[in-house]
Amino acid sequence: MRFPDDVPVLTDGVVTLRAHRASDVPGIHEQCQDPLSRQWTTVPVPYSMADAEHFAGGIVPAGWLDDSEWTFAVEAADDSGEPRFAGTISLRNEGADRAEIAYGSHPWVRGRGLMLRALHLLLDWGFEERGLRTVIWWANQGNWASRKVAWRLGFSFDGALRQWLPKRGELVDAWVGVLHAGAPRAPRHPWYDAPRIQGSRLVLRRHEDRDLSRVQEAGADPYTQEQLQHFDAPFTAESARGYLESRAERAASGEALCWTAADPVTDDALAFLSLFHIRPGHEAEIGYFTHPDARGKGITTEAVELVCRHAFVPEEDGGLGLSAVRLITTEANAGSRGVAEAAGFTLVGRERRGTRMRDGSFVDAVHYDLLAEEYAGPAGQ
Repeated sequence: MRFPDDVPVLTDGVVTLRAHRASDVPGIHEQCQDPLSRQWTTVPVPYSMADAEHFAGGIVPAGWLDDSEWTFAVEAADDSGEPRFAGTISLRNEGADRAEIAYGSHPWVRGRGLMLRALHLLLDWGFEERGLRTVIWWANQGNWASRKVAWRLGFSFDGALRQWLPKRGELVDAWVGVLHAGAPRAPRHPWYDAPRIQGSRLVLRRHEDRDLSRVQEAGADPYTQEQLQHFDAPFTAESARGYLESRAERAASGEALCWTAADPVTDDALAFLSLFHIRPGHEAEIGYFTHPDARGKGITTEAVELVCRHAFVPEEDGGLGLSAVRLITTEANAGSRGVAEAAGFTLVGRERRGTRMRDGSFVDAVHYDLLAEEYAGPAGQ
């Protein structure tokens, strides 16, 4: 093998994969100064121009020469139409027709869909020219950008491994998935990103880290603790972070669509809502809890109405296209029942001793539903 002569050039007409060149060194250096690159990869910190030169002129060629890693530079046209270094991607040879995929993009290229194109080219080459049967994907837990790319490529998501990936002297939690030769190169399930929805007195938006204190205050509130027996007791700041992380995980796994209802001026979180048990084309269940500051003001009712509107809007118009939204709460939860009834839900039954409370006792649960044809819309809109 001769480097760079024998490194193939792959292109789809928009992006090109090729051997690294000395001219890529400034772009590599810029990429490795980027905070996201430092946060989610193992690049040295600090990262010098000499490090970039060693990578392009030493590490990359060595991988091709000993067949341990097939690394390509990604090139694409920038806004001026000029070809520009866009990142680095590779397949690390694991032997026995297996490889690990790795990718990192220069900041200028993010959000343009170019890295996804590059990775499709890489996988085509790996499966067809290198005879790979399985490609594995690893990422530090919390690297949602990497996970979304892997999801779009058709990788499975097979869970988290605690303290598995080495990073600057530590072992960090890892996500893992695989893609097999011949498998569909498309997502295996939905990824429910919460759209921003404007109401008359609130906005529904995705959860953010800035919501942590408000989640903790709402979750620790005595009324919430009484009614939501599955919440930690006491409900700490760590509990709040776990709640937000679990919502992100459920959204990425196609299990739930989750929102924060926020004040449109201050952006303070007022309530937290989820659509879960989603059965595409059919139904979902709604759940919610409210920060004490927002109770008794109709805020949660409007938020529920907006969520239901999104549930019923046809898929081709950006909604979920469901025919029904269901809700279950305890018979004694007057606050939740009041919201459901104000939002137009109909009481359809009682499940005797259907809910186990925190003290171990069982209480009756009540079931509500709202059908698409019954939906009246948010009040005042």
